[in-house]
Amino acid sequence: MKSAAQLYTLREFTQNETDYYQTCVKVKNMGYSSVQLSGAGPMDPKTVKSISEDLDMPVTATHISHSMFVNELDKVIQNHQTMGCRYVGLGSMPRENLENVKKLNEFIKTYSEISEKLKKEGLQFIYHNHNFEFFKFDNKTVIDILFDNTPSCFFFELDTYWVQAGGADPEYWIRKTKDRCEYIHFKDMGINSDLKTAFAPIGKGNLDWHRIIEACRYSNVIYAAVEQDTCEGSPFDALKTSYDYLLSMGIR
Repeated sequence: MKSAAQLYTLREFTQNETDYYQTCVKVKNMGYSSVQLSGAGPMDPKTVKSISEDLDMPVTATHISHSMFVNELDKVIQNHQTMGCRYVGLGSMPRENLENVKKLNEFIKTYSEISEKLKKEGLQFIYHNHNFEFFKFDNKTVIDILFDNTPSCFFFELDTYWVQAGGADPEYWIRKTKDRCEYIHFKDMGINSDLKTAFAPIGKGNLDWHRIIEACRYSNVIYAAVEQDTCEGSPFDALKTSYDYLLSMGIR
């Protein structure tokens, strides 16, 4: 398992090609060997690939909008093939698909088909959860319904913070999605000075990283992308703190 930097953490510093390049340099100097492209400004995929090759810093995953998946899938496929990026992620389910089971089933049908199409092109769909996937319809969580009713090529990009925020156990879900979760989001949860739950660098919050990492190794996770949605100080410092902690746990 390798660590990656989820660039959504540094989204304010990736809004143009120059800033993206400089940010990737800083991330590489921290020790990370790849990035997930999310929250960045518009960039030509050929330019992204050129920067990746120049810095030996590949884009290993992305987050793509729902509208692009349903309206521009051919372009999505071409862009990822150009960048050399296998994992194609949906960052969030449209909220209207949570209105009722019928709407949820429409989402399942659409993205089951998308997952199959991506697989045929040598790409892998990954679905990123938040806490709302742990809402229940008839005593069954949305994420359980997704897991049970999607094909094996519909992969999960579990987010440890949001699983915990949904009242569930990250270790349980990592083990349950064995071989269907190769790309994961490592995100810690702590309590801030206002006594409210908050995002924290890895190792600075209260999640049990020994159990989480052991579960990841059991489930054949390949990439652990570090993400922190908001940071009290510098997001660069937060990513470095997280990397150093993971390095101490044998992940580089």
